[in-house]
Amino acid sequence: MIPLDVFGSESLAADLLQQVRWRDGVTCPRCRSDRTVRNGSYREFQRYLCKNCDRTFNDKTGTIFAHSKVALRRWLFSIYAFLRFNTSLRQLQCEIEVTHKTIHRRIERFARALDAPSLDLVGPVEIDEVYVSAGKKGRERDRPSRSRGLSTRGRGSYDGDKPPVFILADRGTGQRYVIPAKAADESTIRLLLADRKEESLTVYTDGFRACEPLEADDAFDREYVVHGDGEYADDEVHVNTCESHASLTRRWLSPHRGVSKDKLTQYLRAFQLRRELYRKPGRDALKHAIKATL
Repeated sequence: MIPLDVFGSESLAADLLQQVRWRDGVTCPRCRSDRTVRNGSYREFQRYLCKNCDRTFNDKTGTIFAHSKVALRRWLFSIYAFLRFNTSLRQLQCEIEVTHKTIHRRIERFARALDAPSLDLVGPVEIDEVYVSAGKKGRERDRPSRSRGLSTRGRGSYDGDKPPVFILADRGTGQRYVIPAKAADESTIRLLLADRKEESLTVYTDGFRACEPLEADDAFDREYVVHGDGEYADDEVHVNTCESHASLTRRWLSPHRGVSKDKLTQYLRAFQLRRELYRKPGRDALKHAIKATL
């Protein structure tokens, strides 16, 4: 259920932030000391005094919500709608009645606060790549603007404004990872598969040539299907999970009308968080989203 009460009350939004942020106890965001005491309030937010550095702070200090004149409940609504419903920034601008520049900066700040996914592969692992449109959106260019889509035949490239994004599906844990890269080559694939628990990891791929050297490496047991020959699944050997997840990735990027290459990582980390929230009820999902930024 959507937590409408939080979005309609600043005091309830402040209480929720307080619960999530200080779940392990109040610590000073400047010196990290736990020698803190309550010291009045700042509007709807609790204020504290640190006895170690003798400075005050409140529940928003040091978070992405600090130094904003826009109500916290509006920002929580924006984060929830952005993640849960993939609402475009233009639509959020209308919903919370702020300028596009303001919502764009705050959502970017939210996305930058998200940690990179930690790969700890159990296996077997599917790996596949997808190419997305991402250029230098909104920036001056030293050459004519590109046309949308891939203008030349063949695979995309980072320099050609069609950077690769790798999809990894760990069948052992059920985790899905979406990681952008500057090149779709052997070294990138080996780097993605480096964090594994087993010395020999079973890897399912398609006929991508950059994966071929894995066959000669004892650290991997590569099995593959060749789509060009009409092979898409041979019992357990397929990359269908990756391809399904790639289609969801494209749908996630679509409402944002072309993402800059510089911001692609941030948008994909937000997509990763969106998948973590998928089965959570509204209030728990919002708590998880707040926790991810602290």
